[in-house]
Amino acid sequence: MGKIDENKKKKKEALFNTAYELFTTKGITSTTISDIVEKAKVAKGTFYLYFKDKYDIKNKLVAHKTQELFDAAGLALSEARIHGLEDQMIFLIDHLINSLKEDKPLLNFISKNLVMGALRSALLTGEYSDGKVYEQFLELVAADDHEYEDIDVMLFTIVELAGSAGYNSIMYEEPLPIDHYKPFLYRTVRLIVRSHQKGNLPD
Repeated sequence: MGKIDENKKKKKEALFNTAYELFTTKGITSTTISDIVEKAKVAKGTFYLYFKDKYDIKNKLVAHKTQELFDAAGLALSEARIHGLEDQMIFLIDHLINSLKEDKPLLNFISKNLVMGALRSALLTGEYSDGKVYEQFLELVAADDHEYEDIDVMLFTIVELAGSAGYNSIMYEEPLPIDHYKPFLYRTVRLIVRSHQKGNLPD
């Protein structure tokens, strides 16, 4: 990587890191582009080289932070050598939940934004990321002994369920503290996976 490319990367990372810090402390509504560029010590014109507006950088941050979480969980899964989509999904979700338990500002940031549009663009289409999460999920599905139908729906349902239920359980201990709630959550995830196996879909 040349010196110019390295400088560009550093400026983009500075904008990313600063925006995340401001979004998680001041809130997205109260944070302006001027706040971001001033704290990052980057010209406002540089901001617009990479992002359309603050909501664009927010969406890209959601995808970036989500990708980091999934990368760490995926690495742990490969080292654990767990087989079977059900057990793999439970392992990944458990790893994600444990990571977010230790980083509540990140949990708050992702959960507030991981709604249908953000999930589709960040994880399924790769609009705000390189699409690695979706590709990794498809690899797990393809390697499983069962064939699956409506794979996108399965992924969306599991992520939305684990995201919203996990958020409430970690942040507010509703309906139970997360460690007590996990068995109920994971049982439902297993049912979702099984319901998408070919021949098991309800009429």
